[in-house]
Amino acid sequence: MQKRYLVLTELFLPTKGGTAVWFDEVYRRLGGKDIHIVTADVPGAEEYDRDHPNSIHRLSLKRVPWLKPESLLMYLRFFFTSLWLALTHRFDAIHAGRALPEGLVAWLVARLTRRPVAIYAHGEELTGWGRGNKYRAMRFALRHADKVIANSDFTHDTLVEMGVAPERIEMIHPGVDTERFRPGLPFQDLRDSLGLADGVRLILSVGRLSRRKGFDTVIRCLPAVLEAGVNVHYAVIGIGEDRDYLAGLVDECGVGGRVHLLGHVPMDDLPRWYNACDLFVLANRDIEGDTEGFGIVYIEAAACGKAAIAGRAGGTGSAVLDGVTGLRVETSNLDELQQAICRLLGDSGFRDTMSAAAMERAHAMLSWTAVAQRTSALNLRS
Repeated sequence: MQKRYLVLTELFLPTKGGTAVWFDEVYRRLGGKDIHIVTADVPGAEEYDRDHPNSIHRLSLKRVPWLKPESLLMYLRFFFTSLWLALTHRFDAIHAGRALPEGLVAWLVARLTRRPVAIYAHGEELTGWGRGNKYRAMRFALRHADKVIANSDFTHDTLVEMGVAPERIEMIHPGVDTERFRPGLPFQDLRDSLGLADGVRLILSVGRLSRRKGFDTVIRCLPAVLEAGVNVHYAVIGIGEDRDYLAGLVDECGVGGRVHLLGHVPMDDLPRWYNACDLFVLANRDIEGDTEGFGIVYIEAAACGKAAIAGRAGGTGSAVLDGVTGLRVETSNLDELQQAICRLLGDSGFRDTMSAAAMERAHAMLSWTAVAQRTSALNLRS
C-alpha cells in the first residue's frame, strides 16, 4: 500500500540543484496524486508541474525586506497552506526538506494534526548559520522531529553534537538516476570540441562556481601535474559568482590553453561529459562552516564509471569511499592533491579498479529507486 505524504520543500524542480532533484526523484517514485508537495513558485513551474505525478502546490516564498523578520510572510504562507492540506487529507506523515523554513512549519502542522514528521538534514546548513536565533530555531525543529534524515556520516555526527537523539536519526544518502548517468554514452564530439588528441587526459569538475568547491585549487595544481609529465586538460561545468576569479587565475597560472570553463551545458550532455573525462575531481573545502554536505556530483560520476577525488571537508566520505571508489585528500595541501591526480591518471589499473567499484556501488545502492525504498521504509511514529 502506497503511503500518503505531505512534503514541504522550498527547493523543488525546476529549481536547479541536487536537493531539488532529490525530492523530485524520490516522491514521484513513492506515489501519485496522494502525495502533495508544497513548494516555491519559480519560473517554468507551471509547465513543469503539468504532467507531474504528484500534486504540486506553488507559493510565493520571497522574503519581504520591510517585514521583521523578512521571512514572516513566507512562514505564514507555508503554514496556512500546509495546515489546510493536513486537515483535509489523511496523510501518513509530513516530510520537510530542511529544518528552516520548512521543518519548523512541518513540526507545528504535524503536532496540530497528530501526524509524525521527518526533517531532512543536508550538512552545510547545520554548520553555516552561526549560533544565533536561526541556529536555535533550527536546533529546536531537529530535536523535536520524529525522524531526522541525515545524508552523510558527517551530517549524522553534527546532528548528534546538536543534541538530536541518535535513535531518531536515519541515514539515507542521496541517489542518482542510473538510467541517465551510465557508461557507454557517446562523447568523442565533446572531447573534439576541446581539441583533445588521443591520449590526452581530461579532468572534470561540476558544480556552482563558488569558493568552497575548490575549482581554484585544481587550477593551481595543474602546472605541477603537467611538470610531472601528465598531459592533461581541465573542464569545469557550472555557473556562479567565481567565474571571473577563476578566469583570472587561469591566466595567472599560465594554463589558459588547458582549462575550459564551460558554464551551463544542456541536460542531455552532462552524462556525456562524465563519460568523456578520465577523472572526476571536486576539491571541496570548508570556509567558515560553509562545507559540502555530501556531493551528488560524485555519485553521478561514479554511475558513469569514473573514480573521483574529493576534499576531506564535510560529508564527502559518504559519497567517495576513500581508497575504494576514489581518494579523499586535504585540499589545502597542493602537493597532496597533485600527487593524487598524478597517481590516478598515471596508473590506469589503479584507476580502473576504483572506477569499477564506484559504478557498482552507485548502481546497486544509490539509485533513486533504492533511495525511495529506504524513504518509504522509515518507521515514523508521532
